Amino acid sequence: MNNKVLLGFSGGLDTSFCVKYLKNEKQMEVHTALVNTGGFTEDELAEMEKKAIALGSKSHVNLEETENFYNKGIKYLIFGNILKNATYPLSVSAERAFQGIALIEYAKKIGANYIAHGSTGAGNDQVRFDLIFQVLAPNIEIITPIRDLKISRQEEIDYLKKHGYDFPWSKAKYSINQGLWGTSVGGVETLTSKGELPEEAYPTPCSKQGSERLSILFEKGEPVGINGKKMSPVETIRMLNTMAGPYGIGREVHVGDTIVGIKGRVGFEAAAPLILIKAHHLLEKHVLTKWQQYWKEMLANWYGMLLHEAQYLDPVMRNIEIFMESTQTCVTGSVDVKLQPYHFSLTGCESKYDLMSSKFGDYGEMNKTFTGDDVKGFTTILGNQMKLYFATHEKN
Repeated sequence: MNNKVLLGFSGGLDTSFCVKYLKNEKQMEVHTALVNTGGFTEDELAEMEKKAIALGSKSHVNLEETENFYNKGIKYLIFGNILKNATYPLSVSAERAFQGIALIEYAKKIGANYIAHGSTGAGNDQVRFDLIFQVLAPNIEIITPIRDLKISRQEEIDYLKKHGYDFPWSKAKYSINQGLWGTSVGGVETLTSKGELPEEAYPTPCSKQGSERLSILFEKGEPVGINGKKMSPVETIRMLNTMAGPYGIGREVHVGDTIVGIKGRVGFEAAAPLILIKAHHLLEKHVLTKWQQYWKEMLANWYGMLLHEAQYLDPVMRNIEIFMESTQTCVTGSVDVKLQPYHFSLTGCESKYDLMSSKFGDYGEMNKTFTGDDVKGFTTILGNQMKLYFATHEKN
């Protein structure tokens, strides 16, 4: 019987436990795969491979998905200015679909009969991974040790200790999920409605003081450079994180509704995502029409919600992507940003497509496209419906 299982491996406590458990308790042939969506350096990837093999994995592979994650996911989050509950840039929830797709394709490639992940039974990720696996490979059985055993983090630590694996226990206090589009931070402080994550919980220390100014270049809605230096969108995101992260910018605690119906609270740091979304939104307000902005916001809200709710594979997502991409033709220009400790501000923008051009007039000062008499007639017609209503309902 083929007892080959592919485990999605992150190197954290949960998936480290899964390697040992599946091999020792289930007598399975464990193969591991780490899907990199921008959260690991080359040295860290090499370290994760050593770790997986040391735990008992028969083989390990690092699947590189960063560029694909940007092109098929992050790009549309920027186009849509998407912040879940006006707060969270979908840092983790956005990457899970791409990790799930990469994992199931690799499982089919190596002929695994089983696929496993380390999600608990209390969050969103279990649904995201399960749904991707079920849709794309219904004949591959899903195994979820953490969810099925209902095991605590301390019990996982004790199990690994018992089997002689010296995990860096001090780092297990916080659950860290790091990717190109931000890092989530979970700990005891986020398990209740009241509690502040301490400075040491965040992967990037707040080490910069004073202030710094920079300019972000956009072409057709995509970030393509900083301070006049052109680079790829992925390089731009990384550079912006490097510049803004040490100011402590992008830290927040998100409270949201999970797919499984309970409330969830998680900390995150996402300097580049928050700055880029706000900068992109500012540029759009200058170059898009009122109704373009209105309808794009409506569809973008749905896109973010559906992505969060594990619906990435639904064809309606491709339909919304086509609409959003069509709105970005003129979203080209630069946005100026000021960085300070724990804060950033947008100080202005410049674009050849700016609809606020003074050749049409200056708001509150002078118009150049109509007369005062034009306004009198316009206002008379605009108010006609209300006049009719109040003439009919005088008592009201």
